[in-house]
Amino acid sequence: MHQRKSKKILIYFFLLILVGSINNNSINNLRLEKVKKINIFGLDENDQKIILYNLNNLDLKNIFFINKKSFQNIIENNSLVEDYNVIKKYPYSIDINIKKTNFIARINKNGKFFLVGNNGKLSNNNNSEIQLPYIFGSPEINRILELKKIIDQSNIDYSKIKSLYYFKSKRWDLEFTNNMIIKLPEKIEKEILDKISIFLKNIKLENKKIVDARIKNQIIILDE
Repeated sequence: MHQRKSKKILIYFFLLILVGSINNNSINNLRLEKVKKINIFGLDENDQKIILYNLNNLDLKNIFFINKKSFQNIIENNSLVEDYNVIKKYPYSIDINIKKTNFIARINKNGKFFLVGNNGKLSNNNNSEIQLPYIFGSPEINRILELKKIIDQSNIDYSKIKSLYYFKSKRWDLEFTNNMIIKLPEKIEKEILDKISIFLKNIKLENKKIVDARIKNQIIILDE
């Protein structure tokens, strides 16, 4: 009886070693493919190459063990990216779908012109074919975005604005393509812009070039 138990234990022991050896060999022979292809959609070819170059400098061993933070930083630090999503495709490819930002203005920073993106980033992609207003002064990016948002909500046509002047008093002047200037108060509201728009449609300006709306509930028309 004792010998039978010993034989059973011995058989179980050898089976355990055998199964363990098979599993270890399977694990050792398992080779996860390195990331071989990254597809980027939503950007021009040259802009894609910049992101691809930076991503390829990462140690992309396989799609299961990617440094997520480093991967995201490369995409999010690109000034053209407003939004994106990443799709991993087994066994070795990645698709990146990018929403490219819209440019809303040009600004001079330290002697260099940049495009201001709707994503709040500055791009040195100084494409002269894009018709955008120039910003004079040194506003914070969030103030530019706030102004653009309010204008878009109003009846003022942003595409007809030639220049945006920002003053230290934290207010704006808008200069239009017909050379008319609207002086805005520090606190800008949609209702103010709509009143100005209605006012301008109902009067003949002739040689009047300045619309002063800095005083509450007043719109003053000036020659120069």
